[in-house]
Order: sequence, then structure tokens, then C-alpha cells
Amino acid sequence: MPLTMNKDVFITCAVTGGGGTQDRSPHVPRSPEQIAESAIAAAKAGAAVVHCHVRDPKTGAPSRDPKLYRELTDRIRAADTDVVLNLTAGMGGDMIFGDPENPLPINEGASDMVGATERMVHVAECLPEMCTLDCGTMNFAEADYVMTNTPGMLTAMGGMMTDLGVRAEIEAFDTGHLWYAKQLVKDGVLEKDALVQLCMGVPWGAPNDLNTFMAMVNNVPDDWTWSAFSLGRDQMPYVAAAVLAGGNVRVGLEDNLMLDRGVLAENHQLVTRSVEIIERLGARIMTPGEVREQLRLTKRAPRG
Repeated sequence: MPLTMNKDVFITCAVTGGGGTQDRSPHVPRSPEQIAESAIAAAKAGAAVVHCHVRDPKTGAPSRDPKLYRELTDRIRAADTDVVLNLTAGMGGDMIFGDPENPLPINEGASDMVGATERMVHVAECLPEMCTLDCGTMNFAEADYVMTNTPGMLTAMGGMMTDLGVRAEIEAFDTGHLWYAKQLVKDGVLEKDALVQLCMGVPWGAPNDLNTFMAMVNNVPDDWTWSAFSLGRDQMPYVAAAVLAGGNVRVGLEDNLMLDRGVLAENHQLVTRSVEIIERLGARIMTPGEVREQLRLTKRAPRG
């Protein structure tokens, strides 16, 4: 099929992520202050959206602490630089089984499984324009770790997002996730003109070869808005691939720690490089205000 290039592109910067990367680069931000500073620097470099997790400020370990999310939100909202805030709602669905011969009981000390309301408590308080909805269950890299998002859980969380007026960014790690996302729209849980992030090359979801990528793209309804990313050394090639295929892009330290071979990156540097690629392709970088208008987002102050 012929490519339909996107001429107006918005960049999402995934600032820090929820993986164990805190000791692999000194540039991975840990505290709410560091995450906010890195997010604002990314926005100044051209990111219209910042996708944020929080971490324990002392250890750098991933966290779900609502107080950390509130501090992060307050710092970003107080900044002079405008940016669309996208908070993760993906934490709290981590199930780690026992060994292959004794899978039950699960490893409760390592697992992090909580209910829909608890997974959404920081979103309800901080009221970001957007938050993520990981639209399926999948094996996720480690031997006995399963990222768990059942249909019931997704229906409950998606309904909460819609009721709060927070736009769900569907995270699709495979074609089946897109299939269920369409069902959520059909059921009225999510709005018809949905927003989806195509997550390529994440073990063990959709591999990031171009045939699989285009299969994902071709399964996105025409009236949806989509972005895409891949990991590590493939992050920048996917900036070009996403634009050429008609989508938007995501870069950032959640998905890639390197700027060049042997050179550790900072978020703003990854955004700057993605801007160069997009503009050399002949496309234009969208502003936060334009993204809010396109996606019908509302910028609000946190509650309380």
C-alpha cells in the first residue's frame, strides 16, 4: 500500500519509565524534581507531550506513590513552559509466578497487583490531560513475569478515565491489544476517536520489523490518532517510520538510554534529534496547544 506521510507531527517524550534502568545511566531522573526538570527540558526541545512515571527518590525504583505524582504534576504545571501531561496508569498489574514446576502461589513480595481504583488514584487527583491504558495481558521479558490487564480491569479503568475527562492513550503491544481496544470503543467505555500508542519491539509483544509494524498500523481505525516507538538503537529509525506511515512519534529514556554508540543520552537530546529527523522529512512539529485542540484535551489544575 502507498504510504501517507503525516505532515503535522507531535512528539511524546517518555521521560523515565517504570523499568530497572536507574543504575544504567546517571541521566535517568529519579525524584519528582528531576523528572519535572527533564520533562520541561524535553518540552523546550520540541516535545508536545511528556509521559511520566515516578520513582523512589532514594533508590530510583519504580513507584506508585500518589504523593510523588502530585509533586511531579505541581512542578510541571507551575513551569513557564507549556506541555501536555500524560501520566502512566500501567503500574499495579505486575504478577510474578513461582518457578515452572511450582507456579503457585505467586511471588507476592515481587508482584504488585492492586485494584482498578488504586491504579487510578493518582490520575483522579492530578487530572492530567492523558493517561495510559495498557490494553492487554502479555509475557514481559522476564521468565515468570506477566503484565496483567484483564478485560474486566481494562473496562473498569477505561470507564474511570472517561468519567474523569482524562483521555486514555491506549498502549498496544500486539495486534490483539488493538482488537480489544476496538471492543472498548464499541462498548462505549472509550471515546470513538481513540488515541493509541503502538509499542514495537517490547519482549514479548509485537516484533519491530516493518511487516509487523504495518500490520499494526493497518489495524488502527481511520478516525483514531496514533503514535509509535521502538526500543534502543531502533528508537530513531522508528521516528522516521512512524511519520512516513502517517503517525506521531515517541522518544525518551523510558525506551532508549543512548544518543549514539557509547554516548548516554538525556531526554532533551533525544527530542532534539527526533525534531531534526521529522523536519528533514518535510513535516512540522506540533505545539502542546495544537495537540490539545486536535485531541480535545483539557488542561486542569490538580484537585485540592
